[in-house]
Amino acid sequence: MFVYADNAATTKMRPSALEAYVKTAETFFGNPSSLHTAGQRAQEELTRCREEVAAVLGCTPREILFTSGGSESDNQAILSAARAGARKGKKKIVSTAIEHHAVLHTLKKLEGEGFNVVLLPVGTDGIVRTEDAEREIDENCCLVSVMLANNEIGTIQPVEEIGAICRGRGVPFHTDAVQAVGHLPVDVKKLNCDYLALSAHKFGGPRGVGALYVRTGAPIYNLIEGGAQERGKRAGTENLPAIAAMTAALREAVSDLPAYMERVSALRDELIANLKRIPHCALNGDPVKRLCGNVSFCFEGIEGESLLLLLDEKGICASSGSACTSGSLDPSHVLLAIGRVHDVAHGSLRLTLGEDTTEEEIRYLSEEVPKVVEYLRNMSPVWRDLKEGKRQYIL
Repeated sequence: MFVYADNAATTKMRPSALEAYVKTAETFFGNPSSLHTAGQRAQEELTRCREEVAAVLGCTPREILFTSGGSESDNQAILSAARAGARKGKKKIVSTAIEHHAVLHTLKKLEGEGFNVVLLPVGTDGIVRTEDAEREIDENCCLVSVMLANNEIGTIQPVEEIGAICRGRGVPFHTDAVQAVGHLPVDVKKLNCDYLALSAHKFGGPRGVGALYVRTGAPIYNLIEGGAQERGKRAGTENLPAIAAMTAALREAVSDLPAYMERVSALRDELIANLKRIPHCALNGDPVKRLCGNVSFCFEGIEGESLLLLLDEKGICASSGSACTSGSLDPSHVLLAIGRVHDVAHGSLRLTLGEDTTEEEIRYLSEEVPKVVEYLRNMSPVWRDLKEGKRQYIL
C-alpha cells in the first residue's frame, strides 16, 4: 500500500490547479507587461488572480505581491521592515525560537548587521506566550515575526493577539502563514498583520510560486531589481500559469474549509490515539491547538532517519523533525525548543495528512508505524540499556 503522509513538505497538485496551469499557458501566453492584445489579455488574467487571492485573505488586490514562494516572501517582508527600522534608529526584532529557517536564517543575517534579535521561547506545548511577546515589544522594535502555524509540530500560535499588541504600539508585524493558508481560516485584518507569506504547494498548487500580503503603508523594498512588475517591488516577468494554478488551488482549498478541517482532524485524532499506545513515546505540541493534519511524535530509543527509511520500504512517505535527514547531526530546533532532549528529539516522526487521506490509510499507518518502531528498538543498544535499567527512560 502507498500512503503519502508528508503534505507539510509539499502537496500533490490539485486537478483544478493543473487544469488552470495548462489552460493559462495555452491561452494567456503573452507577457503581462506588453501593450499588444495578447499581453493585455495576460494582464487581465493576472489582475483576476490577484483579486481572487486578495478576496480570500480579506485585503485589497494592491496589497498582494506574487513571489516565488514562502521563503522569498518571508525574506522580503523581514528585510523591508529591518531596512525601514534602521533608518529610524530602530534595530530590535522579536521573533520565536520555532520559526522556519526562512525566517531564522534571515534574522541571523541581520544580527551580523547589528540588529538585536530576540527569540521568544515556547512552552512544552509548542506555543508562544502572548505575555512574553508583550514584554519584549517596545519602542525600539522595527519588526515582530511570529508564524501562524508551525511546520514541524503543527502548533497554532496566538498571532491575532500578538498582532493586536503590535498594532497598538505601532510596530510592524509579519507572520509566516505558509503552513496555515488553505488549512485554517486566514483573514489578514483579524490577524492584525502588516505582512503575510504563503506558498502554493502547501495547498495543492505548484511549487515555485507564492504571495506576500503587504498592508497599505507598510514599508516594502525590493529583493530583486529589474523591471516594473508587481508595482515595481518584485522584478521579473510574472509566472502567470503558476499564479493561475495557485489561485485555482486556493479557491478550492477554502471552498469548504470547515468540512475539510473537521474530516481531517478526526483522522488526525484517530492516528494520534493509535500511536500513543506505543510505549515510551510522546506527542509533540498541543493536542488541540494544532493543524488539522499534523501528527508529530518522538519515540525513545530509535533514530528518526532509520524510521523514515523503513517506513518508505512499506510505501509510507513521512518526514522527521530531526535535521539528520538533511545531513546534520543536530536535532530539530523546534523539538529542542519544546524541551525534548537530544536523544529523544532524534527519534521523531512527522506524519501530515491531507485532502486525499483515507480511513484505510490511517489504519495502515496505525499498524505499520508500531511494527517499525519495535523492529528498530530490538536492534538498538540504547533500547537494550533502557530495558536492562542501565539507562533511565525519559518518555
